[in-house]
This record gives sequence, structure tokens and C-alpha cells, in this order.
Amino acid sequence: MDAKEWLQLFLQKGQVVVAPLTPDILIDSSFLPENRLKDPADRIIVATARAMDLPILTRDRHILSYAEAGYVNAIRC
Repeated sequence: MDAKEWLQLFLQKGQVVVAPLTPDILIDSSFLPENRLKDPADRIIVATARAMDLPILTRDRHILSYAEAGYVNAIRC
């Protein structure tokens, strides 16, 4: 089974929702407070979590540090 087919089957179970990657989120990812995150993927993850008011489950030390500063809700896993 290829990756696209696996993803479609996984999403059909209805336990996960794919967050939209909107222009607003992409713009916000470039203008996060204090600009501590250098990885563009981390910035998009944080901007998405902030826009959707959701916590991030992560072990990423940079995101956890950003959360400790109060800019996003993150849970160490």
C-alpha cells in the first residue's frame, strides 16, 4: 500500500482531522512572537496550534521552550 492510500484509509476512520494550511497560518508562521523558532516546519506547526487554539504534543525542545515562554500550549510526550 502506498502512502497516499494508507493516509486515506487512516483518515476514513474519523479519529483525526487534518488541519487546513491557510494563507493566514502561513503568514502568521513568519511573524511569531520573539522569532525563537528557526525551523519553518516548527513555525507552521506552532502557528497552526495557535490559530486553532490546540496544544502541541511534542518532544521537540525548541517548541517546548517556546511553550514555556507562554506563546503556545505544548505537552511533552
